[in-house]
Amino acid sequence: TWRKRRERSRDRHKSRSKESSRSEKSVTINAPPAEPLLGDQSVRGEEVQDDNWGETTTAVTGTSEHSLSQEDIVRISKDLDDSVGLDCKRYLNVALSVILGLVVFLTPLAFLILPHLLWPDRLRACGTACEGLFISVAFKLLILLLAVWALFFRPPRAGLPRIFVFRALLATLVLLFVLSYWLFYGVRILDSQDEDYQGIVQYAVSLVDALLFIHYLAIVLLELRQLQPFFSLCVTRSTDGATQHYNLGQLSIQRAAVVILENYYKDFPVHNPALLTASKSRAAKHLAGLKVYNVDGPGENNAAAGIAQSQSRAMIAAAARRRDSSHNELYYEEAEHERRVRKRRARLVVAVEEAFTHIRRMQEEEQKKAPGDVMDPREAAQAIFPSMARALQKYLRTTRQQHLHSMESIQQHLAFSITNNMTPKAFLESYLTTGPTLQYGKDRWLARQWTLISEASVTSGLKDGTVFLLKCIDFSLVVTTKKIPYIQLAEEFIDPKSHKFMLRLQSETSV
Repeated sequence: TWRKRRERSRDRHKSRSKESSRSEKSVTINAPPAEPLLGDQSVRGEEVQDDNWGETTTAVTGTSEHSLSQEDIVRISKDLDDSVGLDCKRYLNVALSVILGLVVFLTPLAFLILPHLLWPDRLRACGTACEGLFISVAFKLLILLLAVWALFFRPPRAGLPRIFVFRALLATLVLLFVLSYWLFYGVRILDSQDEDYQGIVQYAVSLVDALLFIHYLAIVLLELRQLQPFFSLCVTRSTDGATQHYNLGQLSIQRAAVVILENYYKDFPVHNPALLTASKSRAAKHLAGLKVYNVDGPGENNAAAGIAQSQSRAMIAAAARRRDSSHNELYYEEAEHERRVRKRRARLVVAVEEAFTHIRRMQEEEQKKAPGDVMDPREAAQAIFPSMARALQKYLRTTRQQHLHSMESIQQHLAFSITNNMTPKAFLESYLTTGPTLQYGKDRWLARQWTLISEASVTSGLKDGTVFLLKCIDFSLVVTTKKIPYIQLAEEFIDPKSHKFMLRLQSETSV
């Protein structure tokens, strides 16, 4: 029996060595040749990787997680087609606006010039009052030109999925107004060749006055109508639950979406998907590392071996249930993470303060040198950056911010801080505190195009209970609309005599 057990153990040892050699042949993980400055060593194996993953990651088997599939290529081509379509649509709108503006401004001038070109001999002389009207038309057209330029010819803030109803209504009104004036001018002046030139000038002045009133209507509809807040919009990010509230006036859903996105880039902290990865349970790690072996093998005493195996599994399961305290695991993981963050933050602060102290010493030494030997801020930043790079690298990895800051951006910010004589605390504020989206580069925004999802028409106005979504690639903004309640104030009169009182003095008191 002893020989049999020895042979069985030897066979099992050989089989295990074969399996280990086979596994070592099938999977080989090579370490990267060099560690990047801002590499993501702490979150290796998670969804987010460092900026230099393409140079440091070694592919083992299968398709890379960051490779482009056919669907990605189709999606990219679709995005390019959509962007080209949006650009064409924007240029078409600008071209139509310019054509309409030229027609509007050239119409009063045409009313004044055509009689001199068609029947100059039959026109009556223009007196002093008529010449004064020329000055009135010139200044009114100048004022109208500046007003239209200030209101309409501004860089577009966003591309809307539907037309702007009020803007289209005003454009249609102006077009109909100009056509009606041209129709009346052609029937009553051109056909009859009216000789009263002063009346023609007054007719042109009336057109310019009407255009000024239409511009005032445009200011009321496009700018003043939305100033008074009527609705409170709650904006929630779907991934991390970041929430902001905005008070808006009577706007359509698509214009409210534009206002929300403009405020999103400055009010919401940057979206960091690395913070959303769930922490691994220690109990799961422990159970994954446990294995059950049958010492006696499948031959003899199968019943006894099965009973022992079932008992061992029951003991392991009971131990796992006793250790299944997820809230304790979460508590200790968060406490350990906070401790590590505080430790590495302290190291970073000390390293940056020492680097800035070295900069001050270098500045004092450079003042004694010749003017040609003075070091510029860029060279100074490159000189002191290696002394703080390691501490900054560890801190960014611990706080999962390594993909938000590149080496070039950090050196540029350091040179900017040195140029403007900023303190170490001012330099570190960009890394110790998560800033808004606009603080980072455009390639970190992860949202080039937004999609508006709404059950109601996007051109309809906001109402109480309206819900719509603003969706990008990685997350979406859920917007809920609530109407601001009507506030009733009541006045209560307080008699001034009610505040008066009498103080009675007694001989027993010390007053």
